[in-house]
Amino acid sequence: MKVLSIKQPWASLIVYGYKEYEFRSWKTKYRGEFLIHASKVSEKENVKEFEHLNIPFPTGMIIGKAYLEDCTLVREVKDIIKKNPLVYGTTVAREGYAFHIKNAKTIKPIKIKGKLGFWEYDT
Repeated sequence: MKVLSIKQPWASLIVYGYKEYEFRSWKTKYRGEFLIHASKVSEKENVKEFEHLNIPFPTGMIIGKAYLEDCTLVREVKDIIKKNPLVYGTTVAREGYAFHIKNAKTIKPIKIKGKLGFWEYDT
């Protein structure tokens, strides 16, 4: 199954339903179900901003799965900031691509080393 490594807090925000777009500098033609891996390295200053949500921010493991519905240019989803300014507030000047993620949910964590881009995990 395909896996995408995402830094914390963004990985947990996706699997707990707070974030439906993941931003990347590259585009993908892939559409479908994938696993969400929380990278070993986190953005600690951003994690602190979301501690009030009382959700876990584990690292170095697969923590959820979701469905990648679409990949569009970020400028095509600028209104996303209105949905959740805390999560998407830095999107205004962002370039690149927005991966539209649906049906995200947590799974039993699987400790594993991540990789860049989409990668394969044999379930």
